[in-house]
Amino acid sequence: MIERIDVGQAISLTELFTIGIGPSSSHTVGPMRAARDFAERAIAGGDMVGVLAELFGSLALTGRGHATDIAILLGLSGEAPETADPDRIAETVATIRERRGLQLGGSVPVPFVEETDLLFHKGRFLEGHANAVRFTATFADGRTEAAVYFSIGGGVILREGEPPLRVNFTLPHPFSSGEELLRIGEKTGLSIGQIVDRNELSWRPAAETDAFLDAVRGAMLDCIERGVKGEGILPGGLNVRRRARDLHNRLLARGPRSDPSAVFEWVSLWALAVNEENAAGGRVVTAPTNGAAGVLPAVLKYYEVFTAAPTRAGSRLLLTTAAAIGFLYKKRASISAAEMGCQGEVGVACSMAAAGLAAALGATNEQIENAAEIGMEHNLGLTCDPIGGLVQIPCIERNTMGAIKAINAAYLALHGDGRHIVSLDAVIETMRQTGEDMRSKYKETSLGGLAVNVVEC
Repeated sequence: MIERIDVGQAISLTELFTIGIGPSSSHTVGPMRAARDFAERAIAGGDMVGVLAELFGSLALTGRGHATDIAILLGLSGEAPETADPDRIAETVATIRERRGLQLGGSVPVPFVEETDLLFHKGRFLEGHANAVRFTATFADGRTEAAVYFSIGGGVILREGEPPLRVNFTLPHPFSSGEELLRIGEKTGLSIGQIVDRNELSWRPAAETDAFLDAVRGAMLDCIERGVKGEGILPGGLNVRRRARDLHNRLLARGPRSDPSAVFEWVSLWALAVNEENAAGGRVVTAPTNGAAGVLPAVLKYYEVFTAAPTRAGSRLLLTTAAAIGFLYKKRASISAAEMGCQGEVGVACSMAAAGLAAALGATNEQIENAAEIGMEHNLGLTCDPIGGLVQIPCIERNTMGAIKAINAAYLALHGDGRHIVSLDAVIETMRQTGEDMRSKYKETSLGGLAVNVVEC
């Protein structure tokens, strides 16, 4: 079943941070979940003889570059992004294409020919969201059943006609704005990260939340390690060479250095490694999306390697504080590039990471809110115009910029007293308005910007 939640209601850490595969949370993870959910429902409906998948909006325009076609094949075959083995995906897809059929839900054989059963309706948008997919099942008795799903960002999906799932409990400290967060902190004496911790107790015991956060941390750092070992050309046809391995070797060869630039080079390397791994279809953590998955891990690694006294509790605090900021963007705007442009992905990741790092370094709630605001303020208007519809150019390097900006924002806030002119709520609303005003060709369609002004290799 789909995990749906009304973004005006409570959001858990486990919804914001999910472990999946690249290259895109909205175009790969979301469609895979939608296809899997549809397959499970269709199997329960009777003897099936066929299934049709139709992509609309941004999914149609950039779906091939974002591996949406592969995600659909895997999801219909019963695969889930959390458990799919990246090393076996190519073999699974090749088998489906060779046999011109798949095992629906992993158990029911049905014919499936991509040329006729997986359609990209470029230029057609459905009401509800720019990322839409419609599935139609055909049964042996002649019946057909169809359903539309929207991939709304961060791997979250909604099935048309079904209301979002509402939680049946009240959080001890509900919040939907930065102002409310500050007010709760002032009233209770809790930090922003502690407010999230207390709310998470409504879902599970504290020890389970700590274990989840440690698993997220581990997955982020593992992704960095895999990324710095990867080599060769990224898939998709742009002939983009993986650079993290060579950069890593050069930095290691330098040995200990007092040159401050080395810090920024390491941070850039870590973000680069994650997003090259994402572009290659590897396992990443949505933070808050796949396209922006490198920012938070790079800043987390910076905290653990370069700051004076990092602790495991500090890493957890970094993640919970970052999550609180991510919740606000989900509730008050969007983390979908198809709605907001890249300001809704790398911009949000930068804002989250800035707040998280500030918290881990001992910032007050007011300084944390300031760091988050700075992190977004200087990403406003950032478009999403990937060349060839691939999450490669400018996406990979853009994560390195986001990580550096986040660290800068955190220290700027730490050197202040928390008082500032532009509030976090104001900058989130500005991002939302900017996203709505942004022309659709700059929102993950590859119809504008770099995508049309750079000749593909």
